[in-house]
Amino acid sequence: MSRGRRRSSPRRRPGRRVAAFFLFLIAGMLYMSLSACSTVPYPQSPQYGERAFRNPVEPRQPATREIPGLWWRFMFGKSERTVPPAALPVRKITRAELDAAADGTLYRIGHSTILLKLEGGYWITDPVFSERASPVQWAGPKRFHAPAIALSELPPIAGVILSHDHYDHLDKATIRALAGRAERFITPLGVGDLLARWGVPKDRITQLDWWQSVRVGGLHLTATPAQHFSGRAPFQRNPTLWSSWVIETPHQKIFFSGDTGYFPGFREIGERLGPFDLTLLECGAYDPLWEGVHMLPEQSVQAHLDLRGRWMMPIHNGTFDLAFHDWNAPMEAVSAIAAERGVALSTPMIGQAVALDAPQAFTPWWRLPR
Repeated sequence: MSRGRRRSSPRRRPGRRVAAFFLFLIAGMLYMSLSACSTVPYPQSPQYGERAFRNPVEPRQPATREIPGLWWRFMFGKSERTVPPAALPVRKITRAELDAAADGTLYRIGHSTILLKLEGGYWITDPVFSERASPVQWAGPKRFHAPAIALSELPPIAGVILSHDHYDHLDKATIRALAGRAERFITPLGVGDLLARWGVPKDRITQLDWWQSVRVGGLHLTATPAQHFSGRAPFQRNPTLWSSWVIETPHQKIFFSGDTGYFPGFREIGERLGPFDLTLLECGAYDPLWEGVHMLPEQSVQAHLDLRGRWMMPIHNGTFDLAFHDWNAPMEAVSAIAAERGVALSTPMIGQAVALDAPQAFTPWWRLPR
């Protein structure tokens, strides 16, 4: 086991921090405006209308007038507890370990990046290996820890499964590195168009609408509904679709939430495609202001119950500082709620192997020594 770098830096003077904030904002907006793709219309999709994708019900999220204040608070008004006080424990994964692992083994690489060994191949969800979840690599949310395995050490990838186009889930540098090494890229509508612009061969891209499926090797993949939004540039309004995913083999059935608020669709997914051996559910970067697009911990647990899951694994936490809660609050909260509601919770350290046919609870790695 190794430990990531300690995040410590001297406090900036307020004037310099304000200047840095506006420099980052201006440069980021310019970069995003230049690099973002235009919306590709999908009029045949029930989720597309008025030149954008949409949720069936408009979710609760910050109003336009609230955005400037939130940005300011993110830059200057956050508690120091949103970042770990010491290096996080990370178990490094080697290629030899992956090769020796049994079929049906899962590894959490960080945030929502999950590496799965299924039916003799390796699959990865929302791969983000860059230092920052940002349009630029000199500013923006920085990793608490290095990925559990280096991008260059990954084995050949049978498929990349993407949930939506936000920077903490769709990393351009990582996608370009995988463009010639991954056999397939499975995406919601519109996200694949962006990948093609980045150099991924079009014949390796499959784009699906909600409830559409594809078979790849021994896997059956279904894009399922989620309640979220999309866009990688200012003033873009939902240019691509977002989705959750059902990953099914002859032996296991896994649900991957991507990003989503709590909504009635979980119950429908559970009724139509459940039960699930494991649910990989977003639990992190939440706030009551935007609970319509990011679940609160109690909602994540309820989603698991709606889905008829056997084991639940909280993801979307422990890697980036993306909200106002303490960095370890998601794991503390979801652990307590799951215990109260009798939900079997699997909480592996970043890099620990999980056997899909026999998950385990693990020790609370996020409770750092004082």
